[in-house]
Amino acid sequence: MGSSNIHCSLFVFLLLILRTPSVRAEGTSVGFYDSSCPQAESVVRSTVQDHFNTDPTIAPGLLRMHFHDCFVKGCDGSILINGPSAEKNALPNLNLKGFEVIDDAKAQLEVVCPGVVSCADILALAARDSVDMTGGPSWAVPTGRRDGLVSSTTDADNLPSFTDSIEAQRQKFLEKGLSMQDLVTLVGAHTIGTTACQFIRYRLYNFTSDGGPDPSINPSFLPRLQAICPSDGDGSRRVSLDTGSEGEFDLSYYANLKNGRGVLESDQKLWTDPSTRVFVQRYTGLVGGLLGFFDNAFSRSMVKLSNVEVLTGSLGEIRSICSAFNS
Repeated sequence: MGSSNIHCSLFVFLLLILRTPSVRAEGTSVGFYDSSCPQAESVVRSTVQDHFNTDPTIAPGLLRMHFHDCFVKGCDGSILINGPSAEKNALPNLNLKGFEVIDDAKAQLEVVCPGVVSCADILALAARDSVDMTGGPSWAVPTGRRDGLVSSTTDADNLPSFTDSIEAQRQKFLEKGLSMQDLVTLVGAHTIGTTACQFIRYRLYNFTSDGGPDPSINPSFLPRLQAICPSDGDGSRRVSLDTGSEGEFDLSYYANLKNGRGVLESDQKLWTDPSTRVFVQRYTGLVGGLLGFFDNAFSRSMVKLSNVEVLTGSLGEIRSICSAFNS
């Protein structure tokens, strides 16, 4: 097949993808609050913007929080509950940030339309706005979720882990109705934000039986990581997940994987494993790089993620404050 035919096929494929209707869950819909609380989305956006202007790291924090919420009993705001045995105190959630943004938006919405907008919806909207504010795509968020009535640390045990094999990751995503492409696409959220040295240091020292580092790390990149995370250094020190572009939502994350510069072990495996490499290649090729294929794919995968096991209709509740169940 000639190159012109290949480019034509890719273009037609992209048009078909762009024309595919948005995914939504039963009971959620775009514009759910148009009549009951028309200010809902603008209040959430302005609140996120205010906090983002002061601290841009709030954006990856909110995006990660939404991901963690949806992966545990669905997108029901259970991650927001306070309490010693609540979900937010599970080990994978201890470094989450942005709770004050959700609380702030909820407080404002309770003034203008009390008892109407769920905390789960506020978090889904805030995640979308966070991506948009860092230069990524925006999308129409189906709303109408209700807040869950359970929040437990033990329910967070099955969150995807930075040490998971590709098969383990695939299975966890599959259980949520998400495909392998969704997996690779959603992990692209690591184009913004950081991780702690304690989660990567084991890759840098004594990873192999002969005491060497993880061989999947580019040898020219290794000294940089070791300088940030010395073997006896501060485990809480932060490392960019997308070297050189941690504050901008772009495609450099995937280019880094291709070049052996993935920071988390689970991220680098997306390139070293053939079953996921094909999707990384799509996001570093002609369609992904020049025609915005990734932006569209990420938007669709986020809609799918945000509708995982949602509560709608008469299920759950609409909390008065996001950090506590209604009494």
